[in-house]
Amino acid sequence: MSADPSAAAAVAEGALRVVLIGQPNTGKTSLFNRLTGLRQRVGNYPGVTVERKEGIGRAGDVAFTLVDLPGTYSLNALSMDEHISVRALAGHPDIGPVPDVIVCVVDAAKLQRSLLPAFQAAALGRPMVLALNFFDEAEALGWRFDLPLLEERLGIPVVPTVGHRGEGIGALKEAVLRASRQRMALTAPEWPPAVQEAVRMLETRLDYIEDTDVRRFRAQRLLFDTAIRAEDDLAGSPTQRHEAVEAARSCVMRGGYAPATAEPVLLFPVIERMLAGALEKSGTASRRVTEGLDQVLLHPVAGLLVFALLMFGVFQAVYSWAGPLMEGIESLTAALQEAAGGVLEGMPVVQSLVVDGVIAGLGGVAVFLPQILILTLLVALLEDCGYLARAAFLVDKALGWCGLSGKSFVPLMSGYACAIPAIMATRTIEDPKARLTTILAAPLMSCSARLPVYVLMIGAFIEPRHGSTVAALVLLAMHLLGPVVALPLAWLFQKRILKAPAPPFVLELPPYRRPTLRDLSWRLWHRAHRFLTDAGTIILAMSVVIWALLYFPRPAQLEDTLRAAWSVPADMDPEEAEEAFQAHLDSAYLEQSYLGRAGRWMQPVFDPAGFDWKITVALLASFPAREVVISTLGIIYQLGGGEDEASEGLRRRLRQELWTEGPRAGHPVFTVPVAAAVMVFFAICMQCGATVAMITAEASWRWAWGAFAAMTALAWLGAVLTYQILGRVAG
Repeated sequence: MSADPSAAAAVAEGALRVVLIGQPNTGKTSLFNRLTGLRQRVGNYPGVTVERKEGIGRAGDVAFTLVDLPGTYSLNALSMDEHISVRALAGHPDIGPVPDVIVCVVDAAKLQRSLLPAFQAAALGRPMVLALNFFDEAEALGWRFDLPLLEERLGIPVVPTVGHRGEGIGALKEAVLRASRQRMALTAPEWPPAVQEAVRMLETRLDYIEDTDVRRFRAQRLLFDTAIRAEDDLAGSPTQRHEAVEAARSCVMRGGYAPATAEPVLLFPVIERMLAGALEKSGTASRRVTEGLDQVLLHPVAGLLVFALLMFGVFQAVYSWAGPLMEGIESLTAALQEAAGGVLEGMPVVQSLVVDGVIAGLGGVAVFLPQILILTLLVALLEDCGYLARAAFLVDKALGWCGLSGKSFVPLMSGYACAIPAIMATRTIEDPKARLTTILAAPLMSCSARLPVYVLMIGAFIEPRHGSTVAALVLLAMHLLGPVVALPLAWLFQKRILKAPAPPFVLELPPYRRPTLRDLSWRLWHRAHRFLTDAGTIILAMSVVIWALLYFPRPAQLEDTLRAAWSVPADMDPEEAEEAFQAHLDSAYLEQSYLGRAGRWMQPVFDPAGFDWKITVALLASFPAREVVISTLGIIYQLGGGEDEASEGLRRRLRQELWTEGPRAGHPVFTVPVAAAVMVFFAICMQCGATVAMITAEASWRWAWGAFAAMTALAWLGAVLTYQILGRVAG
């Protein structure tokens, strides 16, 4: 083919735009990482949660922009990921221009069925390169390729690659430049007359598009994509656009084809003819290892047992391995707070802002990293070795009734460690509605931050009266409450709000592979970077806001008034007396703060749950991070902020606390029904600013704050019912 001068100029100026397309599990991301290195950026496409990955690749002295599109089995868009891929290929203002070169990545061992997206994209007439990835595995399985014949028939460069080892990367870069300069486009199939006529009917409605190839591609996608409508691309009123699409599809049906299935029915015979003689299976490759493992790992009993053991190991590792690292981060945060407090001692407001707002907020961001990275590493190992797809297959039926698939299981179970990595783990779920449902359900799993509340309440009120057996059962019940609430809500959300049918569980079991350190490192870096940049900034901002609500207005005369009325106990030395006064002063400041006043104002709302104003203040203070409720209770009850859930002093103070006003005056504030109501509230409520920030980053602020409001209301209802029912049972 003759060279195109404009394309050569684009290459020379480094303005070449290259996109990677391909089906899932073809190693596309490994190739993207190899081609771009550190010169990449990751975000979301505008208005959707689909991840957008772009980078800069270099071929000699030539730089090109590389876009990694979401993996899709077909361009017949059934999901938002596939819809984004179609729009990226056709050119869209929010996504980018039409690509200059398309690189289609296929699994060489599954070439025939992997070529469908390439032939669907052929209508664009853009230069294309075919990357035969996992070429070494295909040869080991006995496949033999006649690459020159394949290039001749397809009309495009064909490059064998092994992405995870970096083999064929140089040849792939050269092929991209060659395809661009020589305009080497994939030979487009010849459609039956009925399809050609239907495409022409839609092209007349797209005459505002100057590029005839792009116009043809969009017309084909409008014709064949029956699940996600893109009729806004057409000219005319909504009614006219709808009628035009229906008329074109009726034309296809009169030709004897169903629009939803016409492409694969017509294209696969074309692909088969193209590959005849260029692809052969020589001998029989042994699959005994894979088949033997699958007989165990997919067995309904043995497979579930292995799965349970592996999941236990994963979450035990997240819990135990992350513990020392998190303690180290907390110790470092405390040391920085102490150092900053000493430097800023003469400026109390600035000191408190830096120590309790900024440094505490940064520590609150960093403390999640160990759990995120450990869970990401372990899930990535299971995914890359091929096991995670098999695990999803095993548990799919258990989740199918509520509209979720097996791929939701790992994120939901991850919520027991922390909702942050759990929400990030939902990126393996292709269906956008199932992914959103899983994101909103994950915070209901009883994460480790809720445990201190359970330990405090059970240790103070359940175990002393009912023994350790009942205490253990109550603790188990609190951890089971999450899925008991979450799964019916997921069903309600899927069936009644989103009104989404159960997502089709299309799952291809990949071969067992050895994970590579390079790809694992990329994934860990990417997850850490996304968390710190997307959620971390929001968490830090929320920490500063909560600090301000707890610190101000801080009346200047309060300390003098309290000190004048303070009497030092006779049996207390001066140092102990000063510490006791400071605890009393901190409690008074908290009561006078904006958040303290809000607690008193909102106490009537929580009165049906048996909460007094002090419990209400502790609840409000714990909304950014539920684990701070323990230290807040310590401050409120004048014990200082250093108390923990095992503190006997705090437990004793809670048992001694009495109502000072109202119809319950003189009665204990904390009883078994109240303690149970507090635990139920914490089990259901989304008291975690980091989780709100993470949902905002992964979905949108509307879903984040909507979920926050819904879970708070649900937690309040659960606490009220628990208190009222147990109160009547207790008599």
